[in-house]
Amino acid sequence: MKERNTIKNKSIASKLIDDGIASEELLVLFNSISLEDIIALKLELSSKILKNRFYGFDIWRNSSYIVKDALLKFAISNTNSKKDAARFLNLDYASFSRLIKKFKVDKYFDRC
Repeated sequence: MKERNTIKNKSIASKLIDDGIASEELLVLFNSISLEDIIALKLELSSKILKNRFYGFDIWRNSSYIVKDALLKFAISNTNSKKDAARFLNLDYASFSRLIKKFKVDKYFDRC
């Protein structure tokens, strides 16, 4: 029996390219950089825009939220269904569904 796919073409890379935010060349370069360096680079670039002032934004305490948001998006984009994504993250489906709503991940992918 064919498994029903509840996630349709939800590639984060494709979404970023389609939105004009990234290019194939940028993705190739990104692939050669460690995740830690990508996060540090993003923070550095953001801080330059803000003139090194993250006042009022508790980056240390919010880092867990940021990472969980990224993990949810990754799990959804790299699995065939939301149930598979929940299993990938070792979450029961009810908890996974609550997190999807909390982090508004479906809204992110609505534009795909």
